[in-house]
Amino acid sequence: MKVLITGGAGFLGQLLADRLLKRGFLINRLGISEPISELILLDLVPANDFRDSRVRVCTGNIADSVSIKQLLSKEVTSIFHLAAIVSGQAEQDFDLGMAINLDASRYLLDSCRTLGHIPKVIFTSSVAVYGGNLPEVVLDSTALNPKSSYGSQKAMAELLLNDYSRKGYVDGRVLRLPTITVRPGKANQAASSFVSGIIREPIKGMQSICPVHTSLRVWVSSPDRAVESFIHGHDLSTSEISDSRTINLPGVSVTVAEMMSALEKVSGSQVVKHISVEPNEMIERIVQSWPGAWDDTRAKNLGFKGDTSFNEIIQNYITANLI
Repeated sequence: MKVLITGGAGFLGQLLADRLLKRGFLINRLGISEPISELILLDLVPANDFRDSRVRVCTGNIADSVSIKQLLSKEVTSIFHLAAIVSGQAEQDFDLGMAINLDASRYLLDSCRTLGHIPKVIFTSSVAVYGGNLPEVVLDSTALNPKSSYGSQKAMAELLLNDYSRKGYVDGRVLRLPTITVRPGKANQAASSFVSGIIREPIKGMQSICPVHTSLRVWVSSPDRAVESFIHGHDLSTSEISDSRTINLPGVSVTVAEMMSALEKVSGSQVVKHISVEPNEMIERIVQSWPGAWDDTRAKNLGFKGDTSFNEIIQNYITANLI
């Protein structure tokens, strides 16, 4: 089995690659465990090859349809489509967001359609597909109403994957992610970047700006749970998800104030003093349009698992990064 990860040099792409290499297999369309013979990591910059002979690192622009056609073959039977332009950047650069978040998704799906081998395609979507006047807990039946270019692009790509699956061109699964936290490294241009920043930087003794009011409620997941969900979502049989290819993944509903309180309990009062609240109108407008919680009953019935608390998320981050 050959596996492709787009966005393979990114944080979640690298974490997923590491898990797949350690696991060594995936469940194919016939429901049979099949060894991973090659793991292709595609990104604009070189990914880590993990010093593993099964890894092939490829650099290129996923929005280049020619490159995608050259990369794919009938032997690539599983695709994790993680590549994306994040929310803040997509809002500021409309053309780039459309090229990567929508056009590239169509090029990828069209290449699969041309090959005719019906690969499993796991597409990571987002809370940003929702917006407007939302209920306290979003249901599977809640209409999509994105209030950002990023959310609109993700919603359109969801529809594409569902239709290509309906037509039998791919065996797609849309996994809607909560906001992922705590991400290591530096902040990116995602509107939700602060959700990691107000934990990561203070723990390191660094100042962090919170660009939203502390009453804002967010729906979050740890990176580990997200990657577990990618693999579990891949391995589900087509019959289990045929009624709806889109799954709202489990998460934890927490206000920014509750996040700070959890940080204080785990790391002490001095750490929280490194956070300053300075609301940013653009960031707050985007993030407050996202659901603070959604009904994840279906996901849990399908075997997906979530974090138990935000305290657990912080503690696991500290343990994983040996802070």
